[in-house]
Amino acid sequence: MDQPTVGILHPGSMGAAVAACAATNAAAVLWCEAGRSAASAARSDQFGLTPVATMYELLDRSDIVISLCPPAAAEDLARDVAGHRFAGVYVEANAINPERAQRIAGLLEPDATVVDGGVVGSPPVRGKTPTLYLSGPVSAIVRIEALFAGTAVRTAVLGTEVGKASALKLSYAAFQKTSRVLVALAVGMAREHGVDQELIEVASRRTDSYLSEPQYVAKTAARAWRWGPELEEAADTLAAAGLPPEMLRAAASTLARWNDAKDVELTLTDALDRLAQP
Repeated sequence: MDQPTVGILHPGSMGAAVAACAATNAAAVLWCEAGRSAASAARSDQFGLTPVATMYELLDRSDIVISLCPPAAAEDLARDVAGHRFAGVYVEANAINPERAQRIAGLLEPDATVVDGGVVGSPPVRGKTPTLYLSGPVSAIVRIEALFAGTAVRTAVLGTEVGKASALKLSYAAFQKTSRVLVALAVGMAREHGVDQELIEVASRRTDSYLSEPQYVAKTAARAWRWGPELEEAADTLAAAGLPPEMLRAAASTLARWNDAKDVELTLTDALDRLAQP
């Protein structure tokens, strides 16, 4: 069985956990120490990833590279990889709009083979099983499916067109993340008038309502630094389709009020207090 060497770009909470799953069927999974934080180093060590000193070494040794980074950095990161003339399979797995995914493919091809990817779900730890949706060249997708076979990362193929996986990811994120923002606003409004517990009680009668999970507001605040840019990407996608993007841009603007809460553990009260302070 093919056991490729895999490089993971920006091993954050999702990237490192996905990379750890890839390690099941890989010869090695590499990450570049240059410019990364102590938290990234600790996370990579926890997941058993192999450090290398430079991006050049990572790209030179890797057969497959997986890009999982903040959306705003995706294109610049791909441009850096293209500058090194990487010639393997590049999995563009960021929450970016389809046009950006296609631009990235244009940057990397014909040297590299680009697979469009979109991760839907939580990082694959503690029993979580996200799905990595894939679109792009068949032969490359087959390699990615084999890489994650038997792991907590499920794969699903959407076709050969780069951009389809990104479109699905953003379509889901547009609903899921904006819904969480609406919960925060609704609970914040109710709290201002002393009826927040009553609101939660009403919502608890509907188990399919995000309002019945107000505790998730604090988790939303901690993730706002990356959710906001995802919604901006989704808004761009709506605009490109001739659909109104204003709702998602407003949700992104609301999330920006929590940017200083990056990966911080907050209570519901803390999160709502920060939301009320522009």
